[in-house]
Amino acid sequence: MKFSAFIIQDAIIPDLKGTSARAAIDEMVQGLVAAKAIREKQRRLIVDAVMRREKKGTTGFGNGVAIPHAKHEGVRGVMGTVAISHQGLDFAALDRQPVHLLFLLLSNPEEPEAHLKAMEHIFRCIKNDTLRRFMCQAAAREDLLDVLHEADEELG
Repeated sequence: MKFSAFIIQDAIIPDLKGTSARAAIDEMVQGLVAAKAIREKQRRLIVDAVMRREKKGTTGFGNGVAIPHAKHEGVRGVMGTVAISHQGLDFAALDRQPVHLLFLLLSNPEEPEAHLKAMEHIFRCIKNDTLRRFMCQAAAREDLLDVLHEADEELG
């Protein structure tokens, strides 16, 4: 599954302001609300679902990347967004380093295969040092979109 199939372009945040994991997740979910991908009345419930998932085990996988994710009935299909934290966040990452690149992935519980395919694509992308570095260096939404499109082409 390519980024173009699930990343909501208008929700991409090239300069995340949140200074904690919860604040970052809330800001990213708010971006999805602003892009009209999810309804405002679902926002808090979805943030809470992502935080519950985070308590089960960190999604800070190292190399400056976190992939917070959750399944929730208020989500249609599979969707996500990307954010860059220039200051870095404490996300309880496995390597104990600050997180600068965040992929938020949300899906409906009835779409487990699509959720896994999207996660697989994200993982393949973040293993590529060059793509990861270019994403972190993106200064604008359009720059980050260009790198995501490049990743789609390169990773298939």
